[in-house]
Amino acid sequence: MSSREEQLKAFGRLLDIMDDLREKCPWDRKQTFDSLRQNTIEETFELATAISRHDMTEISKELGDVLLHVVFYAKMGSETGDFDIADVCNRLCDKLIFRHPHVYGEAAAQNAEEVSHLWEQVKLKEKGGNKTVLGGIPDSLPSLVKAYRIQDKVANVGFDWEKREDVWEKVKEEIAEFETELRNTPADLSSAKVEGSEMEAEFGDVLFALINAARLYKIRPDNALERTNLKFIRRFNYIESQAKTQGKELKDMTLTEMDALWNEAKANE
Repeated sequence: MSSREEQLKAFGRLLDIMDDLREKCPWDRKQTFDSLRQNTIEETFELATAISRHDMTEISKELGDVLLHVVFYAKMGSETGDFDIADVCNRLCDKLIFRHPHVYGEAAAQNAEEVSHLWEQVKLKEKGGNKTVLGGIPDSLPSLVKAYRIQDKVANVGFDWEKREDVWEKVKEEIAEFETELRNTPADLSSAKVEGSEMEAEFGDVLFALINAARLYKIRPDNALERTNLKFIRRFNYIESQAKTQGKELKDMTLTEMDALWNEAKANE
């Protein structure tokens, strides 16, 4: 692995290249905070995909893409005189020190759970920090991740189940309420207004309860769902490839035929 001196040299090289690109490249020179925003979101999701696949080479590459955006925004901030990369790093360092009084201060925390509780207390005291327990959750977070963060934050201030097993009664209750609403919904959904309906609201409650159950059992629901997504893609791709081998189109196959290939894919894993 690289020494600290080599790491700092590499970071300085990146800053020098960013200076060059901002001055000499028409595309880079044209960019603004707003124009880069969507690209930053996409790069973050690409990093998340690489992490979910545990592809270390790809993770390293995608981290570089995300770091480029950090450096890019800092460069633009320096051009307007608002902040530069030193401000970014120093503010981060100050925040890390402030939020870790068990490392840099007199507070005590013996495990990760105690640290999480301590963080919520510190954030509420932080100058310019969260004014409420849920105040720091970004509006733009994906709903699945947002639900988990909401539940995690309120649990850290004591709003949680006394026994994690009790959550399953809540899950069953929400499913029962959803089923009741289904009975009040027209069988022909083409004539029903689903968006904004009670059926949609009750299904949201089911998902929220299941995410809460996942949290209580130390499962990250977004990671669990992504594993299932990848598994489904893998198995369905097998169906598609086998159908082509047999000279068939998927739309012409029966469900029984596709199920048989699905079971083959499952058995091959």
